[in-house]
Amino acid sequence: MSRLSNLRTTLLADITPLKVSVDFRRIFFSQLVSQIGTQMTAVVIILQIFDISRSNFATGLVGAVAFVPMVVGGLYGGSIADARDRRAVAYWTTSALAGVSLIFAGIAYTDLRVLWPLYLLIVGQTWLSAIAQPTRMAIIPRLVGAELLPAANALAQISWNIGFTIGPVIGATIAKSYGFGWAYLVDAISFGGAVYAYWRLPPVPPDGAAGHKAGFKSVLEGLKFLKGRDNVSMTFYVDIVAMAFGMQRVLFASIPLAFYGLVVVGLGPVNVSLSGLLFTAPALGAVIGAVGSGWFSRVRRQGLAVVISILVWGGAICLFGLTHQWWLGLLFLAVAGAADMVSAVFRNTILQAATPDAMRGRLQGVLIAVVAGGPYVGDFRAGAIAEWFDVRLAVVSGGILCIVGVLALVAWRPGFLRYDAWHPVP
Repeated sequence: MSRLSNLRTTLLADITPLKVSVDFRRIFFSQLVSQIGTQMTAVVIILQIFDISRSNFATGLVGAVAFVPMVVGGLYGGSIADARDRRAVAYWTTSALAGVSLIFAGIAYTDLRVLWPLYLLIVGQTWLSAIAQPTRMAIIPRLVGAELLPAANALAQISWNIGFTIGPVIGATIAKSYGFGWAYLVDAISFGGAVYAYWRLPPVPPDGAAGHKAGFKSVLEGLKFLKGRDNVSMTFYVDIVAMAFGMQRVLFASIPLAFYGLVVVGLGPVNVSLSGLLFTAPALGAVIGAVGSGWFSRVRRQGLAVVISILVWGGAICLFGLTHQWWLGLLFLAVAGAADMVSAVFRNTILQAATPDAMRGRLQGVLIAVVAGGPYVGDFRAGAIAEWFDVRLAVVSGGILCIVGVLALVAWRPGFLRYDAWHPVP
């Protein structure tokens, strides 16, 4: 019985933060719902743009138009998180995101088959998200305390990936059965719980010792900190390579036809059901991997673990591009998602452990810019290659370039492989 108990303790997530903090519990469950809605919209936007344009390049432009607001908003959002009342920032940005989803719904209901309003809304949505996310992350330590912070972050990872797992399938299903407008409307409603959760929070002003004025100078201070901190910098570099070359999500609308010859009635050559599964598979792999994550705490060479994980990610993407069986393709995407989850956990751990508290808000903003901005670069690269050459070439070449890029970075900064979690050095 004790062995079973020990195994359960080792494998399963610690839910103590949900028990001890009603504010964290309220935010956790409301963010879980809103994350599902957000991922619904992320899929439906791509499906809608492809339905209007029948162009991989047009879907790839989603990444291009979102990249700058994500990077700039993420950097500035980290600065705001260390300077303003975080409760107010989270409340107003979340409310505004709900409003953007309502506008998406309105455009879909009018059947306006023009792309530029959608791209414009993507810019606004991305900017708001980039400010909201580091602010939300900065609130959590104040709710649960330092001792429970690792457990709270692990729960947040699980919540995030559940949203990625369920959201695409729900979004694609609603879009197929009821139309794009309904999917956007459901997303807008899903923000309701999060808006209420942040409204119920007491004020969360920045700590007096770390308070500063938000602005360009503050952002530069965070970026300057990275100079000479090879281990922290490498967590950003390797993720940029992994996402810029390995991310292929904008192709999931056209892959069912290009890879497997599958066509459905309703949206022409868009196999909505399989497209939803393609979006879902990496997140499902991440969730499954997180369930068995008890061994993470015993890993000492965390830099090495990051590199191995990204190599597995790139290899799985290559295999996904080479297979001609849809079910095997989903399996490779799930493996890729699990590898990406492992990489994310150890990159976050290195960043948190090796960074002084006074810089964490701004470096979380840098993290948002990299983690969220990198995939947009990958989307544009994949969409352009698929449009000008071939869909399969876009996928396979991305996986290969990911592997080559990470190996080149390790050759440039070999000390990252020796990063010691017991003696963290930035």
